[in-house]
Amino acid sequence: MEYGILYGMEPQLEDIVKYTINIGEEKILLNPWIGKRLKISYNGEKNCIACGRGIKKTFNQGYCYPCFRDLAENDLCIVKPHLCHFHQGTCRDPQFAQNHCFTEHYVYLAISSGVKVGITRKKTLFKRWMDQGAEEGIPIALVPDRKTAGLMEYFLSEYLNDKTDWRKMLKGESNGELPSTIEFVKDVLKKEFHPYLIEEKEITKITYPHVKPQKLKSLDLDKIGVIESKLLGIKGQYLILEDGVLNVRKHRGFNCIFNLV
Repeated sequence: MEYGILYGMEPQLEDIVKYTINIGEEKILLNPWIGKRLKISYNGEKNCIACGRGIKKTFNQGYCYPCFRDLAENDLCIVKPHLCHFHQGTCRDPQFAQNHCFTEHYVYLAISSGVKVGITRKKTLFKRWMDQGAEEGIPIALVPDRKTAGLMEYFLSEYLNDKTDWRKMLKGESNGELPSTIEFVKDVLKKEFHPYLIEEKEITKITYPHVKPQKLKSLDLDKIGVIESKLLGIKGQYLILEDGVLNVRKHRGFNCIFNLV
């Protein structure tokens, strides 16, 4: 295998989540590699995952600075959707907004490190949960656009976490309970959001090819260049290795080779 640009991992919801890692043109199913010794080599080069240009530093997990500055997918309103500024005429890419923001979104509750509130497009619900390492999830509202979802999430973030503690998530130290949280949300939610609430009966439970890490040390290819260690499991966007954990998303754009040894 030649060095290729690391684009990230794609999860697939099955009885046990399946993970495919995308490196250049290669797509590698990682589940069969669990329990085997893995070598990850980084040659010191990086490329923007959007435009492909060679760069020394990545921004927002894989982009060159111009793409970070100019692309709509990297605007502040992506991580803080309640700050959407489309109505001001300052959207970076109105077509992107039509395709991604002015579509139906779920507001959901999930348990990853604890109960959290989040939002995602209707068609990416399960992927969102798997990327976060959520063990349980349920949609609580369906809204017509991203800004409305963001406003509802922002309101609920006064009462619930909207972030995942990756350490607790990987150690399996999640806590909380969804049914009672749903009732709590109904009690505290502003009436203006009530028309969007949905009655989803079934909580989705997700099982990962996961083991509790022996070492909760975050590995950084920029610092060590080569990782050679047994792959113990995968959860969220993390490879759980004998010698630590690797956040794959953080290393998007790195030129890598993944091999069994």
